[in-house]
Amino acid sequence: MEGHWDKIHGYLAVLFNSQGVDEIIAEELATPPGMEEISSLMWIRRHSQLQEYDVLIVDCAPTGETLQLLAFPEVARWYLDRIFPLERRVMKIARPVLQPFVKIPLPADEIYQSIKELLVELESMKEILSDSKTCTVRLVLNLEKMVIKESQRAYTYLNLYDYQVDAVLVNRVLPEEVSEGYFAEWHKSQQRYAEQVEAAFSPVPILNSRLFDHEIVGLANLRELADSLFGDIDPSAILYDTKPQSLRREGEEYVLTLQLPFATKDQVELTQRDDELYVSVGPYKREISLPRVLHGQVTNAAHLESGRLAIHFGRA
Repeated sequence: MEGHWDKIHGYLAVLFNSQGVDEIIAEELATPPGMEEISSLMWIRRHSQLQEYDVLIVDCAPTGETLQLLAFPEVARWYLDRIFPLERRVMKIARPVLQPFVKIPLPADEIYQSIKELLVELESMKEILSDSKTCTVRLVLNLEKMVIKESQRAYTYLNLYDYQVDAVLVNRVLPEEVSEGYFAEWHKSQQRYAEQVEAAFSPVPILNSRLFDHEIVGLANLRELADSLFGDIDPSAILYDTKPQSLRREGEEYVLTLQLPFATKDQVELTQRDDELYVSVGPYKREISLPRVLHGQVTNAAHLESGRLAIHFGRA
């Protein structure tokens, strides 16, 4: 935080205080929510430069929070390309003239330099995280309706921001020995949701770990979990290196592209309901949670070529 935000924090604290905000509250307001997490995430860049690791694992917060952090470099790039250069040039010229006439302190050039350095680092972090040859994301979920829905939405957003998902890890699966009695209905429910996970995320590898009868604490128990989850698979290997879906803009339209290997045109059927898209290929149906950018958009056309389905979205 001191390295990335110290000068900006100091300026904002003075700015808020000049407007009558209590000094202690001004200090708190000068650090926006999520800034600590972003600063921590930027350590990935430092580690990447030093190369002093075998595998670097980042255990992220719940998906909504994490996706906001991962989307932050995209926002930063927009400011870096469009707003930042213009504001800096204008302020450099106007500051000496305006400062005597305004009650708020205007940002010095060193503040803009600190902002630029922060944005450049964020952009560099984005390049590292979106490099599918060195970095992947693994979604962890339980076989519960809301958890699966949230994971589907996260999967769509991760594809939107070019983050490679190479596996889905299904945790706490009831073993067969507890499929009767008290746990019978729960076991049946998990089986139904397991089929839903397979339909939603295939062909991304889906790895399952059973629900243990003890807490996973300590190295011995962690090895037991690793054996259940990975078996003979190398956990550090990239398990899947093809993005099954992508979103791009073409003029006034958005085009969502899905990989549908071996499918033919007569097998494919599309249905859209609000922000959910249903893609049917023969007897198999997949539900895709559309990103916010497509809310209010409707499917205008679709075509299938070389195993890739391109769906065109436009205003209703």
